[in-house]
Amino acid sequence: MPPGAAGGVAAAPPRRTPTKLTHAQATSRFSSSGITWSSSGGCSNRNVPTCTSFDQLNLETAQGDQTLKSATGCALRTTGGTETGHAGGTYSHWNGYKLDFARSTCLNNHVTGVFTYIGTRGDGARQYRSGSGNIYADEGNHWDVTYYNCGGC
Repeated sequence: MPPGAAGGVAAAPPRRTPTKLTHAQATSRFSSSGITWSSSGGCSNRNVPTCTSFDQLNLETAQGDQTLKSATGCALRTTGGTETGHAGGTYSHWNGYKLDFARSTCLNNHVTGVFTYIGTRGDGARQYRSGSGNIYADEGNHWDVTYYNCGGC
């Protein structure tokens, strides 16, 4: 199982070195898709844990976010990106593979009703796998999503 893979669920490693985005490039993509974001610290500095940064986000992760928005029609609010302060590992926030989303009835119903339940992670988070293989973990107050690919973009 690759480091950082969820709860015994191995995912195929990326086929190539991921294309990295700047914060501005990622937020431009999100804005164009109607995806919002927020920061508890009101900032976007990657080195401050209370900020929400998308600096060094993988292009496929941003595209996966856009695919999720398009497929669900749900309002999406991203609350965590590549900033420091998250758990480490190969498929981590810092390395550009993960985003956090605020919970909503629409998103909760989509993830739990459409994706496949695959068990709990070591920390007790319930996990669901999308048809493309991305992993959605219910961390109680938000969704922690690991994007191994763009979700069918």
